Amino acid sequence: MTDEGTSTAARRPLPSLGQRGEGWVAIQVVLIVAIVVTGVLGPRWPAQTHPWLWVAAGVLGAAGLVIFLGGSQRLGRQITPFPKPVSEGGIKEDGAYRFVRHPMYGGVLLVALGWALVSSPLVLVPWALACPFLEAKRYREETWLLEQHPEYADYARRVRHRFVPFVW
Repeated sequence: MTDEGTSTAARRPLPSLGQRGEGWVAIQVVLIVAIVVTGVLGPRWPAQTHPWLWVAAGVLGAAGLVIFLGGSQRLGRQITPFPKPVSEGGIKEDGAYRFVRHPMYGGVLLVALGWALVSSPLVLVPWALACPFLEAKRYREETWLLEQHPEYADYARRVRHRFVPFVW
């Protein structure tokens, strides 16, 4: 599956890292802990940048929470930290899922970026690692979604943004 949501024989599926993708979740937890710890222990931003950083962090954090909560609320009982979808689930196409295919991933990235702006520039290192990691996890998840729900390909073509509406 390419970013546009079409299948491609040239791209091989990423490893499952466990029956439900437990390894993906373990790596994600390590990245989240790294983001929190570097924000607490890392060097602070220069004092003269604080007002602007706090405003930007507030906007990013609020947007991230809205996107994350919008995605998690729509999943309901289908919610799982694992990339492999639950067997009795279906494709969500309303709410936040009208705009992005993985709003919870996008929400986490925006909140983490907001955290970086109010805590330490060092947070940008694990955050920058989290971006391609979540992109890979998304690809693994979409591969499983396509296996379970062939109609997911049409949804992915219609909803082109993966994480953040109108951006990414």
